[in-house]
Amino acid sequence: MTDHSAPPRSFDPRKWARTVAPATLPSAGPVPGPSPGLAMAGSSVPIGPSTNATLPAPLPAAALGGSVAILLVGAILSYMSRSAPIATPGGADVAQRDVTTAAVPQNERRMLALSGPHDLESALVAIGVDAAAARSAAALAMPGLTPGGEIRAAMTLASREGHLDLLRLEVSNADSSGVIIARDTAGRLAVTAVAADLTSRVVVRRGTMDADSFYSSAVAAGVIDSLIPDFAAALAFDFDFQREVRKGDAFEAAFEQRIDRDGRTVGPPSLLYAALSTRAKAAAVYRFTPPGGEPGWFDGDGRSIKRALLRTPVDAARVSSSFGYRIHPILGFAKLHKGTDFAAPTGTPIFASGDAMVEFAGPKGPNGNFVKLMHSNGWETLYLHMSAFGPGITTGARVAQGQEVGLVGTTGRSTGPHLHYELHVKGEPVDPMSIQTESAPPLQGAALAAFKQRRDRIDVSRARSAS
Repeated sequence: MTDHSAPPRSFDPRKWARTVAPATLPSAGPVPGPSPGLAMAGSSVPIGPSTNATLPAPLPAAALGGSVAILLVGAILSYMSRSAPIATPGGADVAQRDVTTAAVPQNERRMLALSGPHDLESALVAIGVDAAAARSAAALAMPGLTPGGEIRAAMTLASREGHLDLLRLEVSNADSSGVIIARDTAGRLAVTAVAADLTSRVVVRRGTMDADSFYSSAVAAGVIDSLIPDFAAALAFDFDFQREVRKGDAFEAAFEQRIDRDGRTVGPPSLLYAALSTRAKAAAVYRFTPPGGEPGWFDGDGRSIKRALLRTPVDAARVSSSFGYRIHPILGFAKLHKGTDFAAPTGTPIFASGDAMVEFAGPKGPNGNFVKLMHSNGWETLYLHMSAFGPGITTGARVAQGQEVGLVGTTGRSTGPHLHYELHVKGEPVDPMSIQTESAPPLQGAALAAFKQRRDRIDVSRARSAS
């Protein structure tokens, strides 16, 4: 009979190992000793026919069950600690033995578009770069950047003790030139210049005049609006756009556009070719810069289209009164009108008809604000009734063809805003709209050969666009 008052005996694995030895069963071969969990309290288990060994005195059931439970739980926890995966925030399973690996900070890449080089230092500081490093990097970059131009900055950064360490900085101008600033083996910032990586493409646009204006016609055909004044100036010696161009007249423009390695346009386009065909005449001109000379417009044979005088010295104007005798609108009697009146809004720019010296500039009675130019061939041009004078237009100054000499107005004896324009040859007034003016000398020798090469390249691009 079991004495329940005695304290339970603890399980001693060493004693168990000494007392219970594995035995061989005749029919089944070697088997392991009985599991402690299978022992029943108050019973003995025979080990084999050749021995009468029995299990030691039985353990109380409660004590034995508790010890076995502890061993099983420990074994399970030990196994789980070796092989159970750990879920990470990113969803990957990482073995527990890797949890102790320190996290390595990753480099960070940032891109900035800035209005100019002087914004670079403050932009670096604003994103967390140390002020001293930002100042050094900006100072190194400045010589390779275009003043006042937009820039792009790409930087590689690493987090270091509460601020961002600048590892590499790439700054580029609009033409893709720029600098690369990176740390050398000693950890100092070093700068490398980068040349522009640009290619050029020729774009050709064709169209016909609409009923509104050449401007709207050109924009509708795909001509970039900034090129339209250049187009009109290229053909200004051959056409009066206010009076000679009509709906249905055909035009063509070819311009060059630079692009960077990413296909982005860089800088403004440049007009290469302009052509216009009306019912009365046609003209086509090519832009070319002679060796050692100034850029200009030439016809297909290399003859400069530049004339001694422009056909009209003011844009977007209408002829309100032509050269000849007429009844004067203020005086009321017949009088020779010595020039041509161009009606235009007050403030419209007025241009010098040709290279000249300012013979007179100032107010002059009925002429109002008045400018008189003396040209190298002895001809004179006169500009009357202006509201203001152009910059630098004073007596004795030199002006170039197309330079602004003043603004349309209605000063002096005038009935409304307009320019009264006169041309004097040998001191006598002549009709400025009918006289044939002199042309510049044609290209010769090496200059002519270079022009023909450029002309042919432009014509190849024009032919490709038409196919």
